[in-house]
Amino acid sequence: MGKALVFGASLKPNRYSNLAILRLVEKGIDAQAFGLREGIAHGVPIINNLDEFEDIDTVTLYLNPGRQSEYYQAILNLAPRRVIFNPGTENPEFYEMLRKAGIQVEVACTLVLLATGQY
Repeated sequence: MGKALVFGASLKPNRYSNLAILRLVEKGIDAQAFGLREGIAHGVPIINNLDEFEDIDTVTLYLNPGRQSEYYQAILNLAPRRVIFNPGTENPEFYEMLRKAGIQVEVACTLVLLATGQY
């Protein structure tokens, strides 16, 4: 399984993005993390420079639609195979851009996908 980038990662343990990092690590998936505040979550560095990432298979979004637009091009430039829109991140405008670029769009919960073996 390819690299997963948790986009909008948080150092706060009560955040779903933080739990997603933990669950990815537990499943043996190469988890990487992008967030505004740098730090370490479950052994995974949270980095705030998108130039640090390459060969990303899956971007799992934890950023509300109002904040996503500033990252549209950066995510497209990563050229992931798919982008997972977790609850609260749904964004039809961005879905269309991704699909036009040949990137699969999934509107789902990463935590549920991992828990049910559908990731």
